[in-house]
Amino acid sequence: MIAYIQKVAASRDISREIPVHALIETHGALHDAYEIAALPWVQVLDFGLMDFVSGHHGAIPATAMRSPGQFEHRLLARAKAEVVAAALAHGVVPAHNVTLDLKNTETTFADASRARNEFGFMRMWSIYPTQIQAIVDAMKPNYHEVTDASNILLAAQAAGWGPIQYDGELHDRATYRYFWEVLQKAKLTRVEIPAQADAAFFS
Repeated sequence: MIAYIQKVAASRDISREIPVHALIETHGALHDAYEIAALPWVQVLDFGLMDFVSGHHGAIPATAMRSPGQFEHRLLARAKAEVVAAALAHGVVPAHNVTLDLKNTETTFADASRARNEFGFMRMWSIYPTQIQAIVDAMKPNYHEVTDASNILLAAQAAGWGPIQYDGELHDRATYRYFWEVLQKAKLTRVEIPAQADAAFFS
């Protein structure tokens, strides 16, 4: 399919990369997730919960298509963790499956929070307009973490990016990379960044 897309793009004189989303929802796709994530033009690995459950021929109960089962059933937890690991190993985005409860934003928020904080998913699909803001709110960094990130990076900058101590803990280039991504996500999701850090890193 990617070869076909590339061929059509070339025939239309389109030189840019066309982002491809690969849906991981079968035993075979999960088995090959690392190889799929490594393919050219793949930007996102999406986990397909309902088809994955159906493909287990009753071994996974229908209750696992919603929370808490979708996060706690061992086969599903393993599959989600594998999809995220494969995606991140190849620099592509892992995207979580939909929430079946269309109109309960609290359920959507809770699912997105667990997907982000327990499994490492960076995005999540929505299938109803009211789900969108709940997903964005759950996926963005919280203000406390943004404040810590700002303070740590400002101290690191003042120390010439050498190791520092912050709140009794050691920080160095490894944690600086993490906290820099926190600030980038905060900027993209419009979480308030302390003024000094905003001026130092984004002006």
